[in-house]
Amino acid sequence: MVEICHRLAAKGFVSAMDGNVSARLPDGNILTTRTNVDKSLVAPTDLVVVDIHGRLVRGKHRPSTELPMHLFIYNKRKDAGAVVHAHPPFATAFAAARIPFPSNVFPEVILGLGYVPLADYATPATEEIPKSLAPHIEKSSAILLANHGAVTLGKDLWQAYYRMEKLEHAARTLLYARLLGGEKRLSELDLQKLLATHPK
Repeated sequence: MVEICHRLAAKGFVSAMDGNVSARLPDGNILTTRTNVDKSLVAPTDLVVVDIHGRLVRGKHRPSTELPMHLFIYNKRKDAGAVVHAHPPFATAFAAARIPFPSNVFPEVILGLGYVPLADYATPATEEIPKSLAPHIEKSSAILLANHGAVTLGKDLWQAYYRMEKLEHAARTLLYARLLGGEKRLSELDLQKLLATHPK
């Protein structure tokens, strides 16, 4: 988790004290970053353990203020082993413009991320965030948060992180394509062939 926090900062996916990362432990508790910490400087002592209801189990700091979002995801997705929330600039630009992310452009995004919805705006660090995720969380592992950022989940920390990295790379490439006149979307036949060649 420490290495992933450092990567998020090095890639420019977060700035200052932004972003938070968590992972489900074998005992069902949640390991998460503390509040108000620069991700480029995160150390093991900046991690805390909470139970699935958010009560502090281990650590001397308060957990991230976005903890309710993480706990909501773990409660709704039993396959979620980790959650990454960040503000990567290109993906967040789509979220800020409230432009839906196309689901039929990049084969690697279709296979690696699937459908990427845009959640309605919700006040950060409040119970509005889980409500905004509710319509999407059961079928999506990468979600744009309107005017806020993005959240990804995975079976483990690396999968959740790589999904964030893939989302940001796709958003940047998509913006460049639009500067060149617009992306060309895959046809339904193209999608069928792709999914048939790479069954899950």
